[in-house]
Amino acid sequence: MKKIALLIIAFASFSCTQAQKTEFSKTALSETLLATNGKQVKFQDILKKQKGKITVIEVWASWCGDCVKAMPKLKELQANNPDVSYVFISMDKTADKWKLGIKKHELGGQQFMANDGMKGVFGQAIDLDWIPRYIIIDKTGKIVVYRAIETDFEQINGTLKKLQTN
Repeated sequence: MKKIALLIIAFASFSCTQAQKTEFSKTALSETLLATNGKQVKFQDILKKQKGKITVIEVWASWCGDCVKAMPKLKELQANNPDVSYVFISMDKTADKWKLGIKKHELGGQQFMANDGMKGVFGQAIDLDWIPRYIIIDKTGKIVVYRAIETDFEQINGTLKKLQTN
């Protein structure tokens, strides 16, 4: 009986940490990201510009093998959903590597880079534990998918189709 109780507690604890969030924390919103023009931009200001648009945020890095492997699926997603806005947030360690990655993979969309990598303030504020990571935001600014990874493209596609028909 004790084993079953421990199992239930462990499952409940894990489920709570993986819970679907519908909005970003104050810490995430106030964090600044580096834009390609060299300026620092608050994450909340990036999101404000997305109001009224369905938005896919991809958190990635040029050094990430899974991110590179997912690029063809991402390009297909973009081609099939041209009315969706795409925001890329890189976890690269240097701006030079980040910009080379953008150019190499011909990423279309808005580009930003976290200032302190995956384990930094922004990464922790969005519960970043894996990249690539996809977050989908509806036209009202509500998060509808908080945590999707490269194996979840069916879910991502289905969510976008659903949002676009509503």
